[in-house]
Amino acid sequence: QMPAMHVDETSLRVDRKNHWIHVCSAGHITYKFLHPKRGLAAIEASGVIPRYGGVIIHDCWASYLSYDQCGHGLCGSHLLRELTFVIDSNDYAWAANMKRLLQETCAIVAKRQSKRLTENEYKNLQKRYRNILTRGAKQLPPIPPRQNGKRGRVAKSDAHNLWERLKKHETAVLLFARLS
Repeated sequence: QMPAMHVDETSLRVDRKNHWIHVCSAGHITYKFLHPKRGLAAIEASGVIPRYGGVIIHDCWASYLSYDQCGHGLCGSHLLRELTFVIDSNDYAWAANMKRLLQETCAIVAKRQSKRLTENEYKNLQKRYRNILTRGAKQLPPIPPRQNGKRGRVAKSDAHNLWERLKKHETAVLLFARLS
């Protein structure tokens, strides 16, 4: 019944084997489900996310994104932790600017009774967000071409992967500024 639910998973050793605790939390209710697998089989076995119709807040794990009946919001704590790593590792200005933008916006939203930005404020946030990503694209080194005879994806830096995730999932990243 809750409009938003936080979901995550973490490993746990059971009889010297790796298992996963899948957590769903909304309001004052937390559901924990232990399963030997981490992926879709475990999520399906728990039965919560497949039947949920609200917004799930998560770390952008592909298994969560496969549920189309849910809305998606990306966890600010996970994003800030990744941005901090990119800043500390590479000193990218775009990452520092994005971190500052998200933190400042969160502080504004938290003080509001409505817990959201106005439409004009949200449009301004989107513009600033996109400008940071545009400048970030110029700071990131080019992706090396695939070597002859090599298969699979070309390895990208953590910074590049984060930048791509922020670009692709803008609506989910900024959902905290709209969701009441």
